[in-house]
Amino acid sequence: MLTLQQIKQDPEEIIRRLAVKGFAAEEPINKVLELDEKRRQLQLANDNKAAELKQYAARIGALMKEGKKEEANEAKNSVAALKEEQKEIAENLAATEKTMRDILLTIPNTPCPMVPEGKTAEDNVVEKCGGPEPHLPEDALPHWDLAKKYNLIDFDLGVKITGAGFPVYIGKGARLQRALIQFFLDEAGKAGYLEIQPPYVVNEASGYGTGQLPDKEGQMYYVNEDNLYLIPTAEVPVTNIYRDVILQANELPKKNCAYSACFRREAGSYGKDVRGLNRLHQFDKVEIVRIEKPEDSYAALEEMKDHVQGLLDKLGLPWHILRLCGGDMSFTSAITFDFEVYSAAQKRWLEVSSVSNFETYQANRLKCRYRDADKKTALCHTLNGSALALPRIMAALLENNQTPEGIVVPECLRKYTGFDIID
Repeated sequence: MLTLQQIKQDPEEIIRRLAVKGFAAEEPINKVLELDEKRRQLQLANDNKAAELKQYAARIGALMKEGKKEEANEAKNSVAALKEEQKEIAENLAATEKTMRDILLTIPNTPCPMVPEGKTAEDNVVEKCGGPEPHLPEDALPHWDLAKKYNLIDFDLGVKITGAGFPVYIGKGARLQRALIQFFLDEAGKAGYLEIQPPYVVNEASGYGTGQLPDKEGQMYYVNEDNLYLIPTAEVPVTNIYRDVILQANELPKKNCAYSACFRREAGSYGKDVRGLNRLHQFDKVEIVRIEKPEDSYAALEEMKDHVQGLLDKLGLPWHILRLCGGDMSFTSAITFDFEVYSAAQKRWLEVSSVSNFETYQANRLKCRYRDADKKTALCHTLNGSALALPRIMAALLENNQTPEGIVVPECLRKYTGFDIID
């Protein structure tokens, strides 16, 4: 959530930057400023009433000591009227603050100056490419056919048990899935990330803290009776560890990683791009999360990008990094880099990671702050990234590593799988 200070400092600049995301901010920003002026006037009136009440309390005490009970009772009647007036002002103040907060929650994060202008994914900028170029025969199979051929994943069984988008991993498919999870966690540990095992359901406050609510409410699975949400990513519970927390400056950075299942309704997704593992309602992912001082967050972002790139290099997958344009960014992000791997059999790029800096946007919602050497508190910067999401990594590994003898397992995974080839 944008802070009032950010908006009041230069509202025109906020409006201009939000236009890069395709968000028309003039009306809500002006409304917030109008409500803030009303809030300040009501706060002043409330403070004045409180001061009057204090004066009356002292006066009544003095009158009682002097034995002037009649005058004291008249003063008490005035106090009762003042209290009613103050109550009305306080209720108006609370309603104004709530309306202002509700509007602030609908305003996205401003993109940082490095974000290119653009409306769709076609306007994203390719930053960097790497990895080996796969060479497959013309009759190379897509991963859904390979999964069936080698009995690795049963999509139909998932439909029977739950529905489309909930695959069942079998035998070596399950082993490979588990190997990827352990490999990603071990690599994160080597990079200094402390592993967390979070809950897979969160409360409403956690959803608001990281910005899934109210923006993505329709994409989350909701447990109605308990007012809980299935997590779309481990970012939500892990980042909320720091909700309503004041850290000491010497405690930063905080670096956490977590494996979790992720649940997304993906409403409206259909067609060839969602076949097989390309888009699921339940999938596995290892997430990395960082809490940083503002002056350190962009160096941390580069470290996170290097970490993800290193994973893809070790897996031997062709990759490129996209700097997302304003129109393709998330509601909460200040800047996002997407990693995609090339699927040789499908002949298309598949997104496997997003690495984002949210600057103070999530921290303001979370009230995640740190205390500096001067004992002053300031909002932290929060960052997160997929390291990595498994479904499309699995798809690319199966497709790009297929040979006449079987599917070759990358060397970095063999100590986890216990086999070198799927045949």
